[in-house]
Amino acid sequence: MAPSMPQIPVLIAGAGPVGLGLAAELGRLAIPCLLVEKRDGSVPVPKMSQVSARNMEFCRRWGIADSVRAAGWPADYPGDIVYQRNFSGPELARLEIPAYAARDRQPFTPESPCHCPQIFFDPILADHVKTLAPVTLRYNTGLDSFTQGPDGVRAVLRDSVSGESQEIWAGYLVGCDGPGGMVRAALGIDLGGLGVFAHSINIFFRSKEMIGLHDKGIARFHRSIDETGAWSEMIAIDGHGLYRLSVYDDAEGNTDAEDTLRRLFGGDFPHEIIDVTHWERRDFVAETYRVGRVFIAGDAAHQCSPTGGYGMHTGLEEAMNLAWKLAAVTEGWGGEELLGSYEAERRPVARRNVTLATRSYDALTSIPAISAEEAARCAAGEIGPNVTALRESVRAFAGSDFHKFQYAYEETPVCIPDGTAAPPEGGLEFVPSARPGTRAPHAWLADGRSTLDLFGDGFTCLRLGEDAPESTTLERAAAAAGVPLTVTALSEAAVAEMYEMPLCLVRPDGHVAWRASEAPDDAAARSIIDRVRGAA
Repeated sequence: MAPSMPQIPVLIAGAGPVGLGLAAELGRLAIPCLLVEKRDGSVPVPKMSQVSARNMEFCRRWGIADSVRAAGWPADYPGDIVYQRNFSGPELARLEIPAYAARDRQPFTPESPCHCPQIFFDPILADHVKTLAPVTLRYNTGLDSFTQGPDGVRAVLRDSVSGESQEIWAGYLVGCDGPGGMVRAALGIDLGGLGVFAHSINIFFRSKEMIGLHDKGIARFHRSIDETGAWSEMIAIDGHGLYRLSVYDDAEGNTDAEDTLRRLFGGDFPHEIIDVTHWERRDFVAETYRVGRVFIAGDAAHQCSPTGGYGMHTGLEEAMNLAWKLAAVTEGWGGEELLGSYEAERRPVARRNVTLATRSYDALTSIPAISAEEAARCAAGEIGPNVTALRESVRAFAGSDFHKFQYAYEETPVCIPDGTAAPPEGGLEFVPSARPGTRAPHAWLADGRSTLDLFGDGFTCLRLGEDAPESTTLERAAAAAGVPLTVTALSEAAVAEMYEMPLCLVRPDGHVAWRASEAPDDAAARSIIDRVRGAA
């Protein structure tokens, strides 16, 4: 390393939502990082439309949840999903979703999913990152190349405006540079999965007049079904005339945007096309998430259909998982197994989520075709077999967001199993669990906080119930290893019942690392702390 070369603990390539989220969490943990993005930071089209409830929990942690809720979608507008032949024909089915202002939150989270398309979400997150002193955000700066050794990564950055290059030395590099980014390609990491399974088109358009020309009312989604089956969905971007129409599969590659909008509406209507993007629906997961000191996350690590909202959701979970581990190693208290646990924990979840996204797409596109005659009979009150099947499938979509929470890091070197069984997969209700590896359950506390608000600045040892065991052995072991540990006593019986055991050790990312009914002795406590910090 040249003596004059700038040094930074973490270099992040790609300032989409995952790179920004990783920088936000590292900055919150006071870890200096450099975030570079080869583009200028503008977001011209809304690729993503909703922030999941789990991602909103991260926004709550960063202090931007209110800003996200206030952007993009009026609080008093319903979030309904309408199924129709077109806007000029009859409504076939509707999934009613209350407005944010009227909605009761789910019992398993202090937040709700939030309609905040990427044209609004990314700038909110970027503005937050810019306030964090440990973070340097540089647009129009691309990662040109890198090499790595046992002590760090030597990276060449290039200014995309001036063409000038700069070499820096980073402790670690994280590629959040998307499906076509250079980091995974340079590492030679292969992709596994089904591959490309559909060729889609997004038509981003404006029409302030359209809402007054149909009888479907305000809704977030309008899904179109005709003689060819379910062929598209239109998302209302801002509730004020911006829309994005997604054609599920243009297998022939000859779709005309104007003809497609006429098909959507059932005739001509005033509009302005802003952008037309052809893209591939993919089912990919990288074969590995790490090579040496270089990691990948987000779309660089997995690619899925946006159906079900698993893409950014999965990527931000990866950012949160990796951030505290990089912080721990940078600060000297994390062991080498901690970095290895990133792939062990996150890659199986990505494979699961990509599969769920593909299944969601298949379920949508398998909706039976509905002829003009059956639609007309439906309007007259005569419900045919295909409309009946449609309505049954719509009911199956309701309340499915809990699947984004119902998982655990089962095969991980840094959580300690307690012998309890995992909740059943595929259930119709969320089963809260504090088994090691799970996200620690949410519960409201007497002071108005969520239990989730207790986590994030290090490990948290919860002493639950009136007669909880002492935690002094764990405190001594953590102090000896330099592990940040906060002890919090909660007397609420309902919280103790939910967590099941009176001692619970929660990681900085809010996942349970260990729990027990009795306090460990000194030797056991040292073993526990070494295991959860990746030094066992």
